[in-house]
Amino acid sequence: MSPHANPTAIPIVAVGAIVLDAAGKALLVERARAPGAGLWTVPGGKVETGETLVQAVVREVLEETGIVVEVGALACVVERIGEGYHYIILDYCARAVGGHLEAASDVRAARWVTPAELAGMTVTDGLHDVLAQARATHGAWFASR
Repeated sequence: MSPHANPTAIPIVAVGAIVLDAAGKALLVERARAPGAGLWTVPGGKVETGETLVQAVVREVLEETGIVVEVGALACVVERIGEGYHYIILDYCARAVGGHLEAASDVRAARWVTPAELAGMTVTDGLHDVLAQARATHGAWFASR
């Protein structure tokens, strides 16, 4: 058994949305609950029974930020294992197509963040790398409108 294995946590499938605007700003939320309460990250959450991955991305972004998104390609897979949890998170590229930015009750805040602002924020582990990878591999898709 892996030294990081947590036999009490069943892996849960979740999704995240890497939403970048034409100016390169990223849509981020400040988590209100554990794990990671108080940290900034991409919007996302657990996939509900009977829901496709794309449907989950659209729902989670709308629920957390008020923004309606178009979902693109899978950008990366992130795994988070801690005391009492094990999440397998599929992060998708997405772009805003409607809605009005407003933080929901399950996040503390939601905002568009420039790369310069991001450098000074307290973020979830690996967020900088995930955003950089999405920009490098899917930049043309984000830029196309």
